Amino acid sequence: MELKIYKDKQEVAERFSAYFSELVKGKTEVHVALSGGSTPKIVFDVLASDYGDNIDWNKIHFYWGDERCVPPTDDQSNYKMTVDHLFSKIPVPERNIHRILGEADPIGEAMRYANLLEINLDRIEGVPQFDLVILGMGDDGHTASIFPHEIELWNTQDHCVVATHPDSGQKRVSINGKVINTAKEVAFLVTGAGKAEKVKAILEKTEGFEAYPASLVNPRSGKVVWFIDAAATAKLD
Repeated sequence: MELKIYKDKQEVAERFSAYFSELVKGKTEVHVALSGGSTPKIVFDVLASDYGDNIDWNKIHFYWGDERCVPPTDDQSNYKMTVDHLFSKIPVPERNIHRILGEADPIGEAMRYANLLEINLDRIEGVPQFDLVILGMGDDGHTASIFPHEIELWNTQDHCVVATHPDSGQKRVSINGKVINTAKEVAFLVTGAGKAEKVKAILEKTEGFEAYPASLVNPRSGKVVWFIDAAATAKLD
């Protein structure tokens, strides 16, 4: 595990964007799972403004690690956020964008998206393999849309699952832990003081840390990088 600590959310976005640019350089095809949230929003802005003309977007295929079960025009949609902050500003072909259909029946959509991943990606022992999975972490230690109260979804047989937000009851479609841990590389984007308690628990393995889904991220490749700001590391020893 690599821990990269920066002063604020903006610097996290800039450093991750540079990392992303290097990661895709020289590759003929790259399959990336995106994350929603406030930090990716800034990352997408930086990628578009600083690397929009420098990256060959024709070779990058975009997917999502999770999506809220809302229409693609809804402000809660991870897809809409990505369109607003990245896709509308770069020359990415429509055929390279593989969205989770948030407006569809969640159970059917989880099956369809799992099938899509199996078709489009290489598989390792039957599990689809992304070149990069980008993850966030919630204040409760959840990642993708695997929440602590449904941590059993992490190891399901199905590559995609239907999750339920613990407070709103909103349904979400999410990739599971096996897909996350099969990725060639995983990058966490974690910022803000609200994350500090769970960051400490997970990175220092304090008592009960296994209850947080983000603690289960351990790709078999060994390549996981945390891009994190000072506020989120404030409680680390």
